[in-house]
Amino acid sequence: MLETLASQLMDPFRIGLILFLFLTALRTRAATGLAMPLALGVVFVAVLLPLTTGANAVTDNAARLSLIAFGVVSNAIILGCFLAAWAVWTKVRQ
Repeated sequence: MLETLASQLMDPFRIGLILFLFLTALRTRAATGLAMPLALGVVFVAVLLPLTTGANAVTDNAARLSLIAFGVVSNAIILGCFLAAWAVWTKVRQ
């Protein structure tokens, strides 16, 4: 369980997807807001990766759902780091 979460937190593809999700949400926040696109993006990436990468070898639905659930948690942690860095950056810039 913990190794699954750790491997997802260190996955460069996942980090890149969340980073570009965050940057896109920042650029479009005037039109779409910030919270809803980020929340939907976190769930989208969490579902997308286990279904399209090497983790799709898992045939058990319970194992696939647990990978998706851990993905939501790891995506939220990664996004939280990006949000914290952005908040620090905006405070320092002012």
